[in-house]
Amino acid sequence: MDAITVGIDVSKDWLDVHVLPSQESFRVGNDAAGLDHLKARLDALSPARVALEATGGLETAAVAQLHAAGLAVVVVNPAQVRSFALALGQRTKSDPIDAAVIAAFAAATRPQVRPLPDAQTRLLADLVARRRQILAMVGAEQNRLHRAGGTQTQKSIKRLLAALKRELASIDADMDGQIRKSPLWLVRQNLLTSVPGVGATTARTLLAELPELGSLDRRQIAALAGLAPYTRQSGQWRGKSFIGAGRTSVRTALFMAGLVATRHNRAIKAFRDRLVAAGKPKMVALIAAMRKLLTILNAIIRDQKPWRDA
Repeated sequence: MDAITVGIDVSKDWLDVHVLPSQESFRVGNDAAGLDHLKARLDALSPARVALEATGGLETAAVAQLHAAGLAVVVVNPAQVRSFALALGQRTKSDPIDAAVIAAFAAATRPQVRPLPDAQTRLLADLVARRRQILAMVGAEQNRLHRAGGTQTQKSIKRLLAALKRELASIDADMDGQIRKSPLWLVRQNLLTSVPGVGATTARTLLAELPELGSLDRRQIAALAGLAPYTRQSGQWRGKSFIGAGRTSVRTALFMAGLVATRHNRAIKAFRDRLVAAGKPKMVALIAAMRKLLTILNAIIRDQKPWRDA
C-alpha cells in the first residue's frame, strides 16, 4: 500500500488539505477548533508525512499542534514547491491546488522528518528575527538621514534612530536572559564563540535557527545552511557552481563571520589564501571559507570541545 502523504496550504484563516494517494481534499479553519478537527482526521489516516510550506509564521500553530499530536510534520521551502509545480506544468494557483502540489512534492521528494525546535528555541529564534528586523529599520533610517535636507526631518529621524537603538539593546538583553536560563545554550555559545571570527550574534543565530548543528555530517549541515555547491552540467558542458536554498538568515550570519574569520582566524585565512593563490575568484574562496567555518563549528558542537589554534 502506498504511504499516505498530506499537503497543507496555510493562509491566515484557512488550512486547505490534500491527501495522497486518495486525492481527498478538505478545508478547516486555521484556529483551535479547525486544528482539533484536522488532528482527529489525520490521526485516523496515520500519514507518513504531513507537509506545510513556510509562510512567515502563519504555519507555526498548525506545525506545533500536529507535531504534539505525534504526526510526522515537515516544513518545506515554498520556492522549491513552486519550482516543482512549474516542472509539472501547473501554473494555475489557488489554495486547494497549492495543497495538492505540496502533497505531490512531499510524496516525490520525501523530505526528512526532523525534530521540531522546542518552545525555548522558538522564542530565541523569534528574538533573533526581531533583532534582524530592527537592524534593517536602523539601516533604512540612517540612509534617510543622509538624504534628508530639512532640519525638522533630520530631528525626526534621529529621534526614531535613538528609539530603535534602545529597542535593539532591550532585545540583546532579552537574548542574554534566554541564554543564561539554559546551561546547554550557554555552553554551546561559549564553544561557538571560542572560534576566532564567531561573535555572540552569529552564535545565537546558529543556536536559534540551526538547531541541527552538531547532529548532522558536514554535507548535510552545509545543505541546510545553503552552502552546498551545485553544478549545472550537460554532456561535455559544465557550468558554474552555485549555492542557494537553505536557511538564508544562517547563511547571512556565516557570511559576516566568514569575512571576519578570513582576517583573524589563521586556519580560515590560510585556507582562503590558498584558494585565491590557486586562481579561485575571491567570492568563491570566501564561500568555501564559510563552508569550512561551518564544518568546524559543527564538529565543535558534536565533540563538545572548544577551538584550539594550531
